Amino acid sequence: MANKPKVTREEALAYHLEPRPGKIDISASTAMSTQRDLSLAYSPGVAVPCEVIAQNPETAYDYTTKGNLVAVISNGTAVLGLGNLGALASKPVMEGKAVLFKRFADINSIDIELATEDVDEFVNAVRLMGPTFGGINLEDIKAPECFMIEQRLKEEMDIPVFHDDQHGTAVICAAGLINALHLTGKKIEDVRIVLNGAGAAGIACLELLKSMGAQHQNCIICDTKGVVYQGRTEGMNQWKSAHAVKTDLRSLEDAMRGADVFLGVSAKGAVTQDMVKSMAENPVIFAMANPDPEITPEEAHEVRPDAIVATGRSDYPNQVNNVLGFPYLFRGALDIHARAINDEMKIACARALAELAREDVPDEVAMAYGEKLSFGRDYIIPTPFDPRLIYTIPPAVARAGMDTGAARRPILDLDAYANDLQARMDPTSSIMQGIYARARNAQARMIFAEGDDIRVLRAAVAYQRNGLGKALVVGREADVAQKLSAAGLADAVRELEIVNAAKTRHLDAYKDFLYNRLQRKGFDWHDIHRLAARDRHVFSALMLAHGHGDGLVTGATRKSAHVLGLINHVFDASAKDGAVGITVLMHKGRVVLVGDTLVHEWPEAEDLALIAKRGANVARILGLEPRVAFVSFSTFGYPVSERAVKMGDAPAILAREGVDFEFDGEMAVDVALNRDVMQQYPFCKLSGPANVLVVPARHSASISVKLMQEMAGATVIGPILTGPDRPVQICSTVSTANDILNMAVMAACEIGK
Repeated sequence: MANKPKVTREEALAYHLEPRPGKIDISASTAMSTQRDLSLAYSPGVAVPCEVIAQNPETAYDYTTKGNLVAVISNGTAVLGLGNLGALASKPVMEGKAVLFKRFADINSIDIELATEDVDEFVNAVRLMGPTFGGINLEDIKAPECFMIEQRLKEEMDIPVFHDDQHGTAVICAAGLINALHLTGKKIEDVRIVLNGAGAAGIACLELLKSMGAQHQNCIICDTKGVVYQGRTEGMNQWKSAHAVKTDLRSLEDAMRGADVFLGVSAKGAVTQDMVKSMAENPVIFAMANPDPEITPEEAHEVRPDAIVATGRSDYPNQVNNVLGFPYLFRGALDIHARAINDEMKIACARALAELAREDVPDEVAMAYGEKLSFGRDYIIPTPFDPRLIYTIPPAVARAGMDTGAARRPILDLDAYANDLQARMDPTSSIMQGIYARARNAQARMIFAEGDDIRVLRAAVAYQRNGLGKALVVGREADVAQKLSAAGLADAVRELEIVNAAKTRHLDAYKDFLYNRLQRKGFDWHDIHRLAARDRHVFSALMLAHGHGDGLVTGATRKSAHVLGLINHVFDASAKDGAVGITVLMHKGRVVLVGDTLVHEWPEAEDLALIAKRGANVARILGLEPRVAFVSFSTFGYPVSERAVKMGDAPAILAREGVDFEFDGEMAVDVALNRDVMQQYPFCKLSGPANVLVVPARHSASISVKLMQEMAGATVIGPILTGPDRPVQICSTVSTANDILNMAVMAACEIGK
């Protein structure tokens, strides 16, 4: 199991403070540049849709954001596991939930914190805001008020109202249980189920399972007072009473004997190994307490190897994670303008998730998680970053909503709807998540060459605390300690391994190696000592060459060309050695690779063909099917220029080599990236907009990348150095700590090899 990521108070506060306070921005979706734009957006143009909506309220879904807007609402009475912190203190959580809606389902969301614990006041406030939103997500409201609030709002509002703490957990639990019972050959109508934890989530789990066929008499609830049985009076309420059964069982230990299924939403250590031993054959154990389960998978499997175990944690198989449910439930509900999210829609979501887990897992998911996933006891629930979720789950939810009369506006073509969903999602987040997951699986020892720079130190700390591997920082111990302490990261000093060139026992071996490489290139022994002992870039490269680290990230303090020259003292990383720099641009849901941004100053046609192959390889590693365009100011021979000739010659070289990716050129950038413009050239061999751009020279590549970064705000990763036989990545001098961390992750995944 990979190291569990660690987050400190300082890092958490910095994340919420920078670059601007909070986690949400609002941006205009229409043009707002001219006076005419403003006249259409506001007065007088805005009056027209107002009049239309007044005459026909349903058109609000057409002319406003209502149909793609969800409110995340809380009063802060049950914030995570922290208790009643109040409305204001719950705001970071609600902002986070709003961000998840956008990230996973492209749903706009606003957080609303209500400063009241009175049920009537809360219900009235939410009800009065109903016209604004397409759906309401209730969050972190304590029981039993959460039951009352949700029930009343469902009755009084004509849009979906969904308490995720209850139903989100229930849906994912149900999905996992469908598959666990499938694997064990049991039926939900026959199994005995024990639930420990009679709060909102637990009761919702049991209610959903009963609606799917679980028998009332076979379901036992336990709380801190023991079994909830008919006739019990202590610690009871109407929601517990509804699930009380006639039984002589009085304790969790009693209830567990012979049970087929255990559902835990209670506390760490609530279940013992003796309890697990007493369960029926092939027991199913969903220990969902957070952050630590009722019993760990290791403890359960030690006494019952036949058990199927799920938890709420990402570092164990079968994570019961609400993010698999609520974004896609709301996506499907919003797209049919649903009046509610009913049980049939929740069950449809659970069944779709269960069926998805049984399908063959795409290579990009396996690549992201560093292992081949296949349906079985350790994979009964899809992973949260499975790209199929967005176009698999919402259509199932929408169909159920239409079949049960919850839809105002049915979807006529569900296949076309699924295709639209697949096209609308931003691929950049899933790409980065996949790369980080691969790095976490690799557990590479990463060398950070510039330990005197606080950005590098922050990146090194983040690398290690995110569970990505071991950070090796080259620098002086006292200097590193002073800089980390000044940044509020004093506790990180003892976590990092600091490597001081003046103290390493490997220096003589490093110098011998370097002398053998450079003795016929004008370097004497004094030069070699200076490079190996005093230049951190060379020293770090020597560490990597000798296997004293698995990857290297450097360049934050010196110009990249200078650093590349130093790296070439140790590795073959020049243009003649086949090295190429590829930069990744991410902007508004698009990912485009540009090369060469680092090595080739003025590449010839043969070099351009190599750059294309390197770019295509990086694209595939990132999960993209490469479409390479050789770009110029000229398009397919016009206007004529000798400077554009090589851009037309390079594709011919690839054609002779028979490469296995799409390519064409030369062409202007708008032809390469704009589908409509590309269609003016029907003979173009690209099946869609290019995602790898090969440019004529390094200076044009650099200008293009920096222009996109500064003017458009594109996310830039790179240049990624490809070609050397060991993973070396060179940052730019303007890199942030997060940029440096991204480059370290690229090195950990050996993207450039």
